Amino acid sequence: MGVIAKRSSMTFFSDGEDHYSHRVRIVLAEKAVTVEIIDVDPFNKPDELVEVTPYNELPALVDRDLSLYEPNVMMEYLDERFPHPPLLPVYPVARGESRLYMYRIQRDWAVLVDLILTSKSKEAVEKAQKELRESLINVSPIFEEKPYFMSDEFTMVDCCLAPILWRLPVLGVDIPQEQAKGLYKYMDLVFSRESFKESLSEAEQEMRLD
Repeated sequence: MGVIAKRSSMTFFSDGEDHYSHRVRIVLAEKAVTVEIIDVDPFNKPDELVEVTPYNELPALVDRDLSLYEPNVMMEYLDERFPHPPLLPVYPVARGESRLYMYRIQRDWAVLVDLILTSKSKEAVEKAQKELRESLINVSPIFEEKPYFMSDEFTMVDCCLAPILWRLPVLGVDIPQEQAKGLYKYMDLVFSRESFKESLSEAEQEMRLD
């Protein structure tokens, strides 16, 4: 894995194919945190995972005596624990706006990703693919105004969005470049960041191989 994986007091239990795990790995890479990343098969979880999360779910972050098991909580904890570079704005109003953007990404897009990946209904999957495709095309113009998502700087909002965009080929969501030039410009910018490259698991690297 690209993110530093040395033995340390911090451990991250990660699913190498999961976009929720990926968003936390991006934060870890942005902060250059020394962390042991354990790539877990979600269908063969280690006994240790039960000890750190009451739900036996991935991802999970352990920092000494603290165990966290909700991705956005992990991300905000890491941003406070390792304040440089900051991934949330300092001022309360801007910070509140960022949290709302993260909520909307979850409600509008992440749920569609989850449905596409887990639903056994072909009709439901195709409907979700169409909805995700059209929604991303519609939002593409905002990326022509600022380099990142509603921001001049890379933020935690981008950490939530980038894993979804990286998975578009796997999700079967094909977005014509001529209809979403701003979105493609954004993806090129984010995917070229060194921290993003370092965050990728082996499985994620294979998702974009031509």
